[in-house]
Amino acid sequence: MNQFSEFAISANLKKQLANANFLTPTPVQAAAIPPALEGRDVLATAQTGTGKTLSFLVPLIERMPQSKGCSALILLPTRELAMQVEQNYRKLTGSTHSIALVVGGMAEGPQLAAIQRGARIIVATPGRLEDYLQRRLVNLSGVTMLVLDEVDRMLDMGFKPAIRRIAAALPAQRQTMCYSATLSPQIREVVRDYLRNPARIEIGSTLKPSDNVALQSFEVPIEKKQELLEHLLDQHDGSFLVFVRTKHGADRVARRLNRSGHAATQIHGDRTQSQRNTALRSFAQGRHRVLVATDVAARGIDVSHVAHVVNYDMPREAEDFVHRIGRTGRNSAKGVASTFAAPDETHLLRKMEKLLSVTSRRFRVRPNQPAMQTA
Repeated sequence: MNQFSEFAISANLKKQLANANFLTPTPVQAAAIPPALEGRDVLATAQTGTGKTLSFLVPLIERMPQSKGCSALILLPTRELAMQVEQNYRKLTGSTHSIALVVGGMAEGPQLAAIQRGARIIVATPGRLEDYLQRRLVNLSGVTMLVLDEVDRMLDMGFKPAIRRIAAALPAQRQTMCYSATLSPQIREVVRDYLRNPARIEIGSTLKPSDNVALQSFEVPIEKKQELLEHLLDQHDGSFLVFVRTKHGADRVARRLNRSGHAATQIHGDRTQSQRNTALRSFAQGRHRVLVATDVAARGIDVSHVAHVVNYDMPREAEDFVHRIGRTGRNSAKGVASTFAAPDETHLLRKMEKLLSVTSRRFRVRPNQPAMQTA
């Protein structure tokens, strides 16, 4: 399909897509939407930032019955992702009453009120939804469509038992769409348990950074990292997303950047949902040029204009590396990803690059050398 207008969907949905400036489907959308519209199960593996959300929202909106009560359920690993899916749904439907957001860290009242009003679609994180199920606050017996989005991350976060218990509360006869960045043995187990003869969609390598991202790495002593980060900020235009390992580290780096005159904010697990929302909004709107984040946010940030991702602390796994730098170079835009490796971490970086079949442009900062002499 070359245009959304060519899909077998209602004139109203075509109009809403056009109004939202969705004209040409991405490859994952072009491949996943037709079989999903036919009611088939879908298993899609694709890189981050390829447009997966629309590829399940379009068939869900088109096929959902008009009756009140939940008929579609979307499970995701984080609040931020759930909120982005909810926003995209509202953009496509103009509806504020037919969807319920069910996530932790936010007040229960509005979530339960939306369910009780007869929301037809629930967008949820597994922990909060399972809590509502146990307390008999939600009825999922009418669900005919289930989406498991970022299922690999949900499993990494320990949600496998919760997903199993939620699935047990759903009708056996349903359509299931499963989206993942990888197809590990754990994912294959989910496929075996929940999908029936799915349409298999694979867009590009599932464990490889986008070709739109220029990779560079810096061997740098730990005490020189902040200086190097500020040097990159001075040398390059655009917004920066900086990944650190710990909550304390995120606070410290953001604080030092602000003291040096760089507008920075931070997002991590210890911040309240309101603080996280404010930080994301401020970064997306350009009031803060730098967002410092822990990996909890790596999958939950959907900002179109990130120019530069910095691995201030080395990611632990190759998958984390891909997910982090997948925040830039999205939708054919160009981006830069810089990785800081302490001298005793360089072998880990080379091992990760070999696994991913990528090579970065390399620089070195020596202990008594100013960072500006590296690049």
